[in-house]
Amino acid sequence: MAEIEPLKVLFLTIPRLFNPWCADVIAAVGDRHDLRVFDTNRSITSQFHGIDVVIDHGGHVGTHQMMDAAAGSRLWQLMTIGYAHVDIAYLQSRHLPVAAISGTTSAASLAESAMMLILMLARRTGECDRCFRSGGWLEPPGDELEGRTLGIVGLGPSGRRLARFAGAMNMRVIGANRSSVDGPELGLSATYPLEQLDSLLQESDFISLHLALTKQTHQIIDARRIGLIKSTARLINTARGALVDQKAMFEALLAGRIGGAGLDVLEPEPPDPTHPVFDLPQVVIMPHVAAFTDGSSCKRGRFISDNLDRVAQGLPPRCQIA
Repeated sequence: MAEIEPLKVLFLTIPRLFNPWCADVIAAVGDRHDLRVFDTNRSITSQFHGIDVVIDHGGHVGTHQMMDAAAGSRLWQLMTIGYAHVDIAYLQSRHLPVAAISGTTSAASLAESAMMLILMLARRTGECDRCFRSGGWLEPPGDELEGRTLGIVGLGPSGRRLARFAGAMNMRVIGANRSSVDGPELGLSATYPLEQLDSLLQESDFISLHLALTKQTHQIIDARRIGLIKSTARLINTARGALVDQKAMFEALLAGRIGGAGLDVLEPEPPDPTHPVFDLPQVVIMPHVAAFTDGSSCKRGRFISDNLDRVAQGLPPRCQIA
């Protein structure tokens, strides 16, 4: 790569998550740019002076005061794929270009987690654990995935990766997406526009959500649609908690109107761990770590490093959203 003029970069980090997320960004950037980590013991104004790019870990570290101080910078780089929680309008009012992270960076991690949750629910691992600890043996029987229907809602990078995993296990895979996709190319038996999501829900034995959270997708799995799901079907969510009407989902789980759930994301987070739904053996919970792997962290670091280089060369950043 041609030599570039180093940028002055300020990194707004979440200290408890420094390793590996932030450390991987710093390693990927190397010495090509002047990257400094924000110091909470120093004034905001002094640290933002002359900064070219701000990296916002989590997308919710930056305050309005920081955005004011960054006015005139060349980029506000989020470390998240979704940005529904970010005050984009305020960043725009400060004339700050904003970029997110490509969904490809977490596709493998999210798809692996979704497949793991499907397998755990199919093999009834919660009930297996209770059986073993109570001195039982040879129960419960599991569900074989071959021939079962997996409905994938959202056929972006992680949804497509999950389709390949499920296809390799001889599941029947169907999908719903906001834009048209080539179903046969992805190995899908059927595809639906998102407006026909009801059909997918009624057919599926497992339903896995892979949508971005927008005004249009907020609680897209509402009480009415939860009522369409088979009583034996399981719902998987590694995307965003607010895609689902959580109250309606919990009520359905407690009443046995749906077969189970594998959840990495909830609304709000963290939830009340004493809620009775979390004691159900047919509910598997992860603490929002589906995308939290060494691989996704390294990919995000490389993505941000590439965007810094692009900005330094006068090129538009990838995944610019404003």
